[in-house]
Amino acid sequence: MSCPIEPTDFIRIQLRETDSTINALSELLKESNQFMPASKEGLSTNIPEFFTLTAQYQLSGRGQRGNTWESEAGKNLLFSTLVYPTFLKVEEQFLLSEIISLAIKDTLDKIAPQEEFSIKWPNDIYWKEKKIAGILIENDLESYEEPETHQRISRISNSIFGVGLNVNQSDFRSNAPNPYSLLQITGKEFNTDQILSKIITRLRYYYKELQKEEKAISEIRKAYHQALFRHNGLHLYKEADSLEEFLAEIVRVEPSGRLILRRKDGIEAGYFFKEVQHLL
Repeated sequence: MSCPIEPTDFIRIQLRETDSTINALSELLKESNQFMPASKEGLSTNIPEFFTLTAQYQLSGRGQRGNTWESEAGKNLLFSTLVYPTFLKVEEQFLLSEIISLAIKDTLDKIAPQEEFSIKWPNDIYWKEKKIAGILIENDLESYEEPETHQRISRISNSIFGVGLNVNQSDFRSNAPNPYSLLQITGKEFNTDQILSKIITRLRYYYKELQKEEKAISEIRKAYHQALFRHNGLHLYKEADSLEEFLAEIVRVEPSGRLILRRKDGIEAGYFFKEVQHLL
C-alpha cells in the first residue's frame, strides 16, 4: 500500500519532561472533557484528532508487559497521538495496533531503505533481532443508545497511541534485552521532528483507509502480516505458563489480534498477547 510520505500539519505540544506522554495526554483529555459539553454523537471533540504530545524525557515511560521504556534525554522520539475511531467495532480494535505499527515501519523503511525492519507481534518494531520501537495503545470504550433501535451499543470513544522510537541514543544501560537505535544502525543522527511528521502523515493515510470498504481493511491486514517479524518459516516460541520451547510458524493474525501458530507437528493454536512469546 503506497502513498507519498511528506510532512503534514498537526497540532503538537512539546514537553521538556513528563512521567510518560501517554499519561500526560490521557490526563489532558480528561480535563478537557470536563469543560466541553458532549456533541450530538456523544463525544467531546475539542481536542482534535492527531493532537500529539512529545517529550524530550520521560521519567517513567511505559512499555508492554509492565516494562519501562529507557530513553536518554533529548535523544529519541517519545510521543502520544489521539484519535476518535468511533467508526470501528470494538472487536476490530486490533486494527489500530496494525496501522500505527505499519506507519512506523513504513517511515523507517523510507529513512533507511537498505535495512531490515519488521513488526514483532503484536506491535514492537524490530531491526533484525533488535528492538528499535515500542508501542502502547490505550482505548477508551463507552456505551450509548442507538436512537432507532434503542439498543445499547459499545464503541471506542478515543484511542491514544504511545510510541517510543530509539533515534540518536548510542548507549543503553537498562536490563532490556535488545534495544537498538537508528544511530547505531546507520551511523547517522536524525531530526526527530521530521521523523514524527512522516509517521503522522503515514498514520493519517492508514486511518483514512480504515474508514473505507472491507477491501481496504483487508489490504491493511495483508500488509501487517507481510511485515511481521519471522513471518516465514519455523521459529522458537514459549507459552507463558510453560517452560517448554517449541518450533512453530505464523499462520495468521486474526482480527481480534490473536496470533495463530502452527507447530512443527501440524497442530495449530491461538494466542493472545502475553500468552506466548518469541524466543530470540
